[in-house]
Amino acid sequence: MSRSKSKRPKSSAAQTPESAPSAPESVAEPRTATPAPESPTGPGAPEQPVVPTLSTEVRGGVMGAALRMWLAAYRVEVVLFLVSFAVLASFSSQRFLRQSEAPHFVYQAKAWLEGRLDLDPEVLPNLEDWACVREVEGKKVRCEGRLRPGDRWYVSFPSFPAVVMLPFVALHGYQFNDTSFGVIVGALAVALFYSLLRFLAKEGDTARDRTENVGLALVLAFGTLFFYASIRGEVWFSAEVMGVAFTCLYVRNAVRAHRPVLAGLFFSMATLTRTPLLFTGLFFVLEALCPGPDRLEQLKALGSHCKPALRKLGLFALGAAPLALLAAAYNVYRFGSPSEFGHAFLYNNRVNVDIDRWGLFDLVYLPRNLQAAFLLLPKVSLSPLRLGYNPHGLSLLLTLPLLVFLVVPKLRPRLHWPLWLTVAVTALPGLFYQNDGYMQFGFRFSIDYTPYLLLLFAIGGWSLRNRAVLATVVFGVLVNFWGAVAFRGYTELVRNW
Repeated sequence: MSRSKSKRPKSSAAQTPESAPSAPESVAEPRTATPAPESPTGPGAPEQPVVPTLSTEVRGGVMGAALRMWLAAYRVEVVLFLVSFAVLASFSSQRFLRQSEAPHFVYQAKAWLEGRLDLDPEVLPNLEDWACVREVEGKKVRCEGRLRPGDRWYVSFPSFPAVVMLPFVALHGYQFNDTSFGVIVGALAVALFYSLLRFLAKEGDTARDRTENVGLALVLAFGTLFFYASIRGEVWFSAEVMGVAFTCLYVRNAVRAHRPVLAGLFFSMATLTRTPLLFTGLFFVLEALCPGPDRLEQLKALGSHCKPALRKLGLFALGAAPLALLAAAYNVYRFGSPSEFGHAFLYNNRVNVDIDRWGLFDLVYLPRNLQAAFLLLPKVSLSPLRLGYNPHGLSLLLTLPLLVFLVVPKLRPRLHWPLWLTVAVTALPGLFYQNDGYMQFGFRFSIDYTPYLLLLFAIGGWSLRNRAVLATVVFGVLVNFWGAVAFRGYTELVRNW
């Protein structure tokens, strides 16, 4: 379809005598010897360039076309987000319309907006898992006994979720609904995980088609502990869910270390959301130093060809440094140590006895954490017939039964060992941690590395169309459906429904 070109009208200075309109003789005035002053826009001025402007209709058309192109490119992600949001919101039920009873990040964001780094103790909704710091002879110690006027209160968790909530808290104040926000972030994480799987397929790291990638994204949403964590709000679960979203963004940019600055940025966001995700930095290091497949030869060659790898590591550190330095300074201000996020200062908490005796990490915690992660089973009562769960945890073999296929993969492609090593270094610190995750449905700390486990399945060669795999997926969905329906956490404990 041809378009007619609009002609720009000539200026009066460019008109020929034949084409210029002449004045009627009755009003014509004789020429004078002195020319009239010329304005920049009057006759005789140089021709001004014509600056094209877009009308509102044209701008709207361009924006509409861009939006249509974006939706066409990411239509699967958009559909996954909408479906996940609808299902998670439905299972969140009446929680969705209310703020949870542990909205710690909301109160932190509001305190920042009020110009203070600590929290106003007069407005705290409860005393569950807050850090209380007292100055004794110039040293910061945990508050003990009766509270004093000089005691200062803080959120005892990494604070980046409060940064994400900041603009919304600015609009809604202390009443901001962290539950519905968590549902939205959960749905977004599902879409981001699918986008990561699609990227890996494009890069040749998996052989999954679109249908199987959609299936794996839905497994994350409804076939893992991510399901019950996404529908609750509450400080513990909000951080877990947001950590998954940042993990997807981090891994996508860390694959083959192709975007080191962005990888570092999203890595810092993930770490400042969930501290154990600090150890997932190993994934980028392996991708930068020895992406494979011949890793031993690549490591040997680093002695003479280390500059490209060092450059990537430097850019990664550059991307991570701004938030990391801010967080370290904030921790020093609050707790006197750049690596302390507040759990050593928990006020009147049941875990303080263990922390005082053995510290935050110790071998003594390993047996009970292993039990919570792998050995605890549902409670079955016959009279009356009832199925219950242990609030200390539930075996991962029940909540993530696809684990059995990771032990016997059909393929061991390039990413096999980097993903396994990342899972190992991320999971091990949690097994030596002073808390097993109570109260929870299933071992919730495993959510930190669940995306990596699902990526291992994605590259492992087992098809989701395989009957045994499909049966395992269905079983996992049923177990986590039960968790989403049955789990009663802190919100239900303190609220009269």
